[in-house]
Amino acid sequence: MLDNPLSINAYQRKDGSVGIRNHLVIISTVACANSVAEKISQKIEEAVACTHPYGCDQLGLDAQLTYRTLSSIGKHPNVGAVLVVGLGCEEISAEELAEEIEKSGKTVEFINIQESGGSEGAVNRGVSICQRLLIELEKMRTTHVNLSELIIGLECGGSDYTSGIASNPALGIVTDILTEIGGKVIFGETTELLGAEHILVKRASSPIVKDYILDKVDSIEQEAKKMKVDIRGAQPSPGNIAGGISTIEEKSLGAICKTGKSQIMSALDFGVAPTVSGLSFMDTPGNDLLCTCGLVAGGANLVLFTTGRGTPMGFPIAPVVKITANKKTAMNMSGNIDIDISGILEGTVSVQDAGQKIYQAISDIANGQLVRAELLDHREFGIPRIGPTL
Repeated sequence: MLDNPLSINAYQRKDGSVGIRNHLVIISTVACANSVAEKISQKIEEAVACTHPYGCDQLGLDAQLTYRTLSSIGKHPNVGAVLVVGLGCEEISAEELAEEIEKSGKTVEFINIQESGGSEGAVNRGVSICQRLLIELEKMRTTHVNLSELIIGLECGGSDYTSGIASNPALGIVTDILTEIGGKVIFGETTELLGAEHILVKRASSPIVKDYILDKVDSIEQEAKKMKVDIRGAQPSPGNIAGGISTIEEKSLGAICKTGKSQIMSALDFGVAPTVSGLSFMDTPGNDLLCTCGLVAGGANLVLFTTGRGTPMGFPIAPVVKITANKKTAMNMSGNIDIDISGILEGTVSVQDAGQKIYQAISDIANGQLVRAELLDHREFGIPRIGPTL
C-alpha cells in the first residue's frame, strides 16, 4: 500500500483553486508582441513569458482555441499575477484578455505596444508594472491543503520499450492512488490511443465518455488519411522505432498503462478543466509540447512525464517531472531526469515501489522542490492549430 502524504503547502486562490507555484506570467496576445514580452521577462528574472505565433488572422474555432488557452494559462492556480502584452490591432484584445483573466481574482495588468511608445517604451513600461506586481506576489503566503486538491497531468514522450513495460505501469499505480484519494488526474495524447482504444473505453464511466473517446480517435485517423497516410501499423517516430516500438498499436498499448485501472470519469476538450474527481481524458495532440499545454491549460498543477529516450522539455508555469525506466537514459541525461526507476527492469525495484517513489516526489515537488526542467529554465510553450492561417 502506498503512503499517503495528504498535507502540502500551497497557494489558495480566490477562485477556490490551489497552486503549487506563484508565478508572475507575461502573456503575449499575438506573435508581434512576443519580443517585447520576452525582453520584459529577461529584465525581470522572477517572471516567465508565454509567447506563441498566433493571435491574429485566425478564424472561428482556431481563434477561440487560442483565446481560451491564453486565458486559462492566466487563470491557472500556479499563477499569482499576470501582465498581458498586446500590439494594439490584433484580434485578441489585450484589455479583453486581461479582463477575462481578472475574473479568477488575480491581479492583472495589460499594455499595448502601439500605445506605449513602441517596443522600447513598452518594455520599460512592462518592467515597471512587473516590479509592482512582484511586491504583490511577495505578500502571498501558502497554507496547508490536501494533496487531493491538486490536478495532475500524465504524459509520455520520447518513448522506447521501457515506457510500456516499466515506467508507464508504475505511473498507473500512482494514478490509481490519486483517484482513490479524490484527486483529479488528466491524460491526453489522442493519437497514442489508436489501436488500444477498444481496451481503454471498457473503463468509461458512461456511454458519453466512451463515444467521445472513440470519436476523437477516429477523427485523428481520418485526418491522417486525408493527408494520404494510414497511421495504423505505422506512425512511430524514428526514435520510437530505434527504441523498440514498431507500430502505433504497440506505442498505444504501452501508453494507456499510465492510466492505471481507474474508471474514466469525464472527457474534455483541449484545455478544459475537469469538474469531477477521478481520471479524465482530454483530447490533445500526441505532440509533447502541445499535449502539455492542453493539460496545464486544463488546470494541471504538474505533469508526470515518462520517457524512455529522454527529453528536456518543460513548461512556463507547471513543473514537468521526467521519469525514466531506461538505465542508459538515466545516466546519459541525468541532468534532465528527475526520477530513475530503471531498477524495475534490473529486478531490484518492484513496479509498486517505483510507484511509491513517484508518488512521494509529487508531495516534495508540490511543497516547492524544483524539477530539472525548472532549474534548467526549460519553459517551452505551444498552442495547437485547427485550420489555415489567413
